[in-house]
Amino acid sequence: MKKSDRIALITLPIIILIGILVALAGSQGGIMLGGMPLFALSVGLAFVIQWLVFIPAYFMQTEKFFDITGSITYISITLAALFFSADVDARSMLLAALVVIWAVRLGTFLFSRIQKAGKDDRFDEIKPSFVRFLNVWTIQGLWVTFTAAAALVAITSTHRKELDLFAGIGFLVWILGFGFEVVADSQKGRFNADPKNKGKFIQTGLWSRSRHPNYFGEIVLWLGVAIIALPVLQGWQWVAMISPIFVTLLLTRVSGVPLLEKKSDAKWGGQKDYEEYKKNTPVLIPKL
Repeated sequence: MKKSDRIALITLPIIILIGILVALAGSQGGIMLGGMPLFALSVGLAFVIQWLVFIPAYFMQTEKFFDITGSITYISITLAALFFSADVDARSMLLAALVVIWAVRLGTFLFSRIQKAGKDDRFDEIKPSFVRFLNVWTIQGLWVTFTAAAALVAITSTHRKELDLFAGIGFLVWILGFGFEVVADSQKGRFNADPKNKGKFIQTGLWSRSRHPNYFGEIVLWLGVAIIALPVLQGWQWVAMISPIFVTLLLTRVSGVPLLEKKSDAKWGGQKDYEEYKKNTPVLIPKL
């Protein structure tokens, strides 16, 4: 067995254990369904969906359904939590609506992108290995759990509060973040679709204000969700605040900005216009 496979085999149960711990913490003071905490069931469903889709994905050796499965998982667990919650209130419905709107938009965007590209080269070395490929899908289950934690905990909590200032501020923050992400993705999509821009990098629109405005929007919108959920969190439910923290760390330290910066440097590094762009344009937070 290769070293990478051994590492994946060791990592797999750790990922599942973390998921279980989050499920237990977030279930405190939560609604029960058939003797089981609804929040924990939602977390379990997030992992089960990944494993079910992994099976055909592995045998077909394809990653084309990876991103869309993530989006479907967000929608499924959010709507399931809302459906099985007793005494659904306006805050829960607002949170569910924001998560579903985001997931539908991003899911269709990513699925369309990979259909055009034909593949995602990040998976080239991973797909042939059963353990490593399974690990990636399992990580996505934990990814969904962490990201949606604030919304899910609030939806499944027995502690209810009417919409308040937190809900209003959170909604406005979400609108700002969602708008940034949608506009940034749209601008880059149009730029890349223009044959005249082949081999060039985008530095117009929101991309003239930030090198990664879509990631800035992603971080901000999940912060908005967390603000809306904040008033109903109690005790161990505060683990839900991992949501905006996780998204921020993931995009700025792991799979988002670092990977794209490295890829861009390899492609355009040394070019005068690119080096000038990097010098004058913030990595994430847009300049005014």
